[in-house]
Amino acid sequence: MMSIDYHVQNAIAPYINCIMIQESKDPDAILSLPFYADGYPGILFQFSENGMFLMPKGKPLSKLFLYGQTIEPISLHVKGPFYFIVFQLYPFASKYLLGVDPKILNDDCYDLMEQHPEYMVGIIERIQAAGTTMDKVRVISEMIEWLLRNQNHQKDDRIQQSIQLILDSKGTDKMRNIASQLHVTERTLERLFLSEVGLTPKQFARIIQFQSSLSQLNNKTYQQLMDVGFENGFTDQSHFIRTFKSYTGQTPSYYLKNYSKH
Repeated sequence: MMSIDYHVQNAIAPYINCIMIQESKDPDAILSLPFYADGYPGILFQFSENGMFLMPKGKPLSKLFLYGQTIEPISLHVKGPFYFIVFQLYPFASKYLLGVDPKILNDDCYDLMEQHPEYMVGIIERIQAAGTTMDKVRVISEMIEWLLRNQNHQKDDRIQQSIQLILDSKGTDKMRNIASQLHVTERTLERLFLSEVGLTPKQFARIIQFQSSLSQLNNKTYQQLMDVGFENGFTDQSHFIRTFKSYTGQTPSYYLKNYSKH
């Protein structure tokens, strides 16, 4: 997927991590796009002649949907020509956009037509009619701003602060240290995280730790495979392998051989 440089409107900038696009005009194209746990939900608009499916469930996906936190390895599957735009959101954003318990979105995709169907029909028509990718991005940006205004969810800065602390430590800091910096108990931190992100802070930290190791594997910034686990805070090699396999379905060595960037 390719990231695009787009100046996000001020109203939605605190909720958007990045915007990505992917396209193929090949009638014989087969795409199986893995969605490994990364701590970020997202909104995806897609157009495909033969439909897009969430695997391994085989669930057909709408043209415009929000995907939640991924814990188990899932993938998006499409055959033939396709085009899609992804707005990758910050971890807390789905609650602000939909006003629903984010835990119900974990490992799943939520059809945005289920909320405000008349408005969403118009949005999809506008996206499809838009001439350029940037025009389509502007329409989706307007939709996100509209959702934020209509949900009006109470903002809690402690969630953003705790997320940043976990990101800064690459998931290796102790939860008691993070709770202490926020002047809350570990129990309160867990309650806030579950309510706003859909994960416990320990689950989120584990995902960020995994993502740090995945990035190191993809970028080949290591000398020996066993170094990756230790450099990313795993207690030993078996701990690293178990965690990696739980999120990808593969061992690190198998992933390196078959899936990593070349």
